[in-house]
Amino acid sequence: MPHVLVLNASYEPLGVVSMRRALILVLNHKAIALEDAGTTLHSATSAVPAPSVVKLTRFVRVPYRGPVPLTRRALFARDHGRCVYCGAAATSVDHVIPRSRGGQHRWDNVVAACRRCNHTKADRHLADLGWRMKRPPAAPSGLAWRVIGTGIKDPRWRPYLEPFGGLDQFRDFEHHDRTELPPAVPSPVRTRPVRRGEQHAPLSA
Repeated sequence: MPHVLVLNASYEPLGVVSMRRALILVLNHKAIALEDAGTTLHSATSAVPAPSVVKLTRFVRVPYRGPVPLTRRALFARDHGRCVYCGAAATSVDHVIPRSRGGQHRWDNVVAACRRCNHTKADRHLADLGWRMKRPPAAPSGLAWRVIGTGIKDPRWRPYLEPFGGLDQFRDFEHHDRTELPPAVPSPVRTRPVRRGEQHAPLSA
């Protein structure tokens, strides 16, 4: 089932939910749809465009924003889906300082790598091989990473994430996935979406 981007009332990204959950929010007037997914959902008495982006009608305070979880999807997004050593398509995860030599599983010690480089490096240090990286690995930052880190993406989300950082990774990661992006549009923070009509009958996908 398609996923939907959820924005706070202030337009900051909160996360991604299922289509069903997003529809419940819209039909209960807890959110309004900003972008349609291009399909229509029908019930016995009505039809509603399936949302791709929704914004909450009330501001939700997020008391604590922890670091971005270190997952395979988030790591590949940070490294643009490419091997940090040779630039080929990444297929595996590598620890810069091998765990067998005390390296930890942290953002500043984990990189995306291709199978060949990972096999060649094995449990050796980069200095042993004479290898270098263009930049040291680091933890990603920015509210957009709540979404980018999930690995779930939709070209319609890009302008809503752009003001909150991480768009280079989002754009490049989609490029390597052969996903075409639409031309950039002005930030939605400057727009005023129109509230949709009256509550509809329950829907069936």
